[in-house]
Amino acid sequence: MAISQINGGICGFTTKVTSTDEGGKIKLSIETDCPNVKKLAEELTEVDPFNEVFKRATSTKTYELASKHLPHPACIVPCGILKAVEIEANLALPKDASVQVNKS
Repeated sequence: MAISQINGGICGFTTKVTSTDEGGKIKLSIETDCPNVKKLAEELTEVDPFNEVFKRATSTKTYELASKHLPHPACIVPCGILKAVEIEANLALPKDASVQVNKS
């Protein structure tokens, strides 16, 4: 099982993505405070990791459904979902990633 804990930033919403390998398909459990991510989670319950990790972002089920449900294109939740998928599928090693945003 791989878990991504995602802090959305200024929106204040948090999301927890739990991914579990079920015989080549990755099952997703997405818990969130965000009403838009909740809609995404209702549809994005299982993915084929090779279709998600080795295709262009716009061709993945994750980003296809994200573009349907998330009004803010800079939302980092879809990326966090894909990180949990690739770690659970043993297509990458687990390592924290982050974005720091400042304005001077």
